[in-house]
Amino acid sequence: QVQLVESGGGLVQAGGSLRLSCAASGNIFSIADMGWYRQAPGKQRELVATLTNAGSTNYADSVKGRFTISRDNAKNTVYLQMNSLLPEDTAVYYCNAYVTLIARNYWGQGTQVTVSS
Repeated sequence: QVQLVESGGGLVQAGGSLRLSCAASGNIFSIADMGWYRQAPGKQRELVATLTNAGSTNYADSVKGRFTISRDNAKNTVYLQMNSLLPEDTAVYYCNAYVTLIARNYWGQGTQVTVSS
């Protein structure tokens, strides 16, 4: 059974930084493409950043230059470093793992990020 557990969310002032972590249990981490998504109140869930198991990254235009996704395969953990936070970054952030080999998608429970102006 694969479980993803996010941590690191919280309340921060605009311009501040947070680092989210997502710890994965199970044995799929090294072969999974990992990603962060977010969902603001009244909006659809949207992609924030992805990092494939080959090391390729992709970012939403709204976070380019401010957020950085990284992974530590030895710790089965993916990170999202968020700098220069804006009030519009306020959302629940979800960790995602996609394993192409078995076409399975896994989600964490989400962590709240609130940016005050």
